[in-house]
Amino acid sequence: MGAIVNMLVSDIIISFMWVWSSVLIKIFVHKVMGFSHHDTTGELFRYSISIVNMFLFAYLAKVTNGGAYNPLTVLSSAISGSFSKFLFTVGARIPFQVFGSIMAVRLILLIFPGIGRGPKLTVSLHQGALTEGLLTFTIVLISHGLSTKIPGSFYTKTWISSVSKLALHILGADLTGGAMNPASVMGWAYARGDHITKEHLLVYWLAPIQATLLAAWAFRYLVRPSKQDTEKKTN
Repeated sequence: MGAIVNMLVSDIIISFMWVWSSVLIKIFVHKVMGFSHHDTTGELFRYSISIVNMFLFAYLAKVTNGGAYNPLTVLSSAISGSFSKFLFTVGARIPFQVFGSIMAVRLILLIFPGIGRGPKLTVSLHQGALTEGLLTFTIVLISHGLSTKIPGSFYTKTWISSVSKLALHILGADLTGGAMNPASVMGWAYARGDHITKEHLLVYWLAPIQATLLAAWAFRYLVRPSKQDTEKKTN
């Protein structure tokens, strides 16, 4: 019971911190350092800080034994686990992550009222759903590969994961925000009052969840274990 409570508390805190970190990075780059929003040097500087930030959260996930800020991350691992783990993920972990994100956005808007309104859909509904779906499918495949197939240290895998997430975010930034994180988008959408609209539910929840399930299935059935791995398990 204590482990369950610790996991849920970790999810809330880390989700809260993740939403805040993205805002603080923007404030530091554009307000403190003085870079404009269209300055190439400023964007490169912001991307560098974002990678360092992802390293920080990867470390937090490690020290909390799996604390996470993204529902897709925990859903991806829960699919291949037991049914009780799946129920715990869907019924408790994901709602707690959403709650942490909502609380973070409410506090951000209270302290910085003009900071922005989070990711927004700038293309059609179907284009947005396809974009978020493809981005999510790609990052979930990469995550599965890093966790099971690609050897390397924590830093090497985190570097590959962080650069991949950043690249995919940049590709989708002008279309959907390139979020690949339903919880953080939900926090901003709840603040705007459009968290139950068709656009939000289809683009930022349904499409990424379907892509996560498809990626997990594709990795399980298309990337089969080698003969050497099978022999080792048998022996």
